[in-house]
Order: sequence, then C-alpha cells, then structure tokens
Amino acid sequence: MTRKAPSVESDWMQVDIYKAHIEEISPAILTRMHELTMSVFWPHRPPDIALCIGLGKGYVALDQIGRPLSSAMGFPSGEDFAMLGMMVTTPRLQAQGTGGRLLRRVINDLQGRDLRLSATREGYRLYEAAGFVPMGLVYQHQGVARAIRPPEPVTGLTVRAMRPGDLPAIRALDQHAYGAARTAILDALNGVSEVIVAERGGAIEGFAMMRAFGKGRVIGPLIAEQDEVAMQLAAHFILANEGAFLRLDTIVESERFEAFLSAAGLGVYDTVTDMRFGRLRRAQSGPMTYGLAMQSLG
Repeated sequence: MTRKAPSVESDWMQVDIYKAHIEEISPAILTRMHELTMSVFWPHRPPDIALCIGLGKGYVALDQIGRPLSSAMGFPSGEDFAMLGMMVTTPRLQAQGTGGRLLRRVINDLQGRDLRLSATREGYRLYEAAGFVPMGLVYQHQGVARAIRPPEPVTGLTVRAMRPGDLPAIRALDQHAYGAARTAILDALNGVSEVIVAERGGAIEGFAMMRAFGKGRVIGPLIAEQDEVAMQLAAHFILANEGAFLRLDTIVESERFEAFLSAAGLGVYDTVTDMRFGRLRRAQSGPMTYGLAMQSLG
C-alpha cells in the first residue's frame, strides 16, 4: 500500500470557539501531558510519561491558556518502522478533529515507515479512516497478584536474572517478536526494570522485564516461543509480588496463558485493538510477544 503524505498545516487550529496551538512534546510539558492522560483516566504516572517523552517525538495541542487538549507521538525503531502512541484527546473534544490533526502530523514525520498502534474504542474509527487495519486484540490483564501453584517445570529450563552477556540474545528475541530492532527502547526499559531470562542448554529462549508503572508494576516486554516458557517467566514475578498490583498486556491468543494469569488474580480488565499500516511486522511464529512493554511502545 502506498501512503500519500498528509499536508502539514499551520501550528494553529480552530477548536470549537477558540484557537489551539500545536507544539512539540518536550520534557518541559510533562505536567500538562500528565493532566491530559488523567482526563481520560489513564493510569500513567509522570515517570511513565517521561519515559515515552525520552524515546519518541510528537505533538500536543494547547488552548489559549495552556491547557492540554490532545497529543500524539511516534516511536521509531530502525529506518523503516515506528510505533504510534500517547494518542490522547480530552473527552469534550473527541469530535472536534484535534486528534486527527496531530495524527496526520506524526504520520507525515514518519513517512515511508511501516506503522503500528494500539487503538482504543474511542480512537478506532479515526485510525481506520487513516488507513490502519486491525490485526487482533490486546488483552489488558491486571489485578492484585494472589498465591498460585507454580506452573509445572519445563525440562532443562532455568529462569534466572539477566547477565550483561545476555543482552545480544535479548535484543535478537525481541527483534524477531516485535518486527523491528528497538535497541534504544530496550536499553531504556532495561535501565528501569528487573530483567529475567529463560535459559536451556546454554541458549536464551525468552526473557521478561518488570518495572513500576501506573497503579503498581507492569510485566513486559515478555518474549517467549511457548506458553510453558511464558508462564515460567510471568510466574517468577507474580510469585515474588503476591498482594501487589500487577499488569500484563498480551496479544497472544492462548486460553492456557489467559487462564494462568486469571488464576493469579490478573483477569482481563479491558481490550484495545492492535492495528497496522504497511507490512505485517509482528511475528506469527517462533518467539512472540506475550507481554507488551506498554500499549504506546508495543
């Protein structure tokens, strides 16, 4: 599919009865971005938003007294792929076109790349109109972790803390599952996460990260080739955090994995739609994404 670059309009736009100003997202606007996410009841803390600001580029629309109205960001990986995220529009303006205006700007900046995003129900029609097609659902599992029976051991598999020498294998697994080399994103996540790997016969078969996020902690990314390995990795964090609020967003359609998470107190809270523009990049076999880093980062 060939995409025609949208025209880039001026930095001002008419919204309802007043004008809004568009400016680039920067660390200086962190507080306003947090206000915007709270207006749509996203759980993001300022550090969660700061992580995104440091990894991507995007725009925010502000009214004439500086209140945030809408935002959109792109997170490039390599020369030909990007994830879109942090796309938020305050509820009272979701029919006024501010989100579409910012989306066009971000798409223009990323022209020539394959794109992917997680679409909320409110934003689905906007992304569909822009040419994105659905791939499946993202299942948002969350809740207070409770005591579970550990999954049956996998023969020859050891789950252990990451060592510095594991990084090349982690990057390769993630690149296969994600569909692009997101080195800068992985390095940033590694710096704020507890990281474990699943090793068998001296080879790294999967990995998982867990970090503070939102109401508690998020498990992700979690990359594995089989349910059994994914469950071993997730169980390591769940068993160590009984009574804590955990979250794991998965795109894998596995009744077994879903039942395991639900039994551990992490039932399905919500779903969003995984959408793409361009080539299908996400792995359909081999190591796959059992846990997203976050919906905005994939």
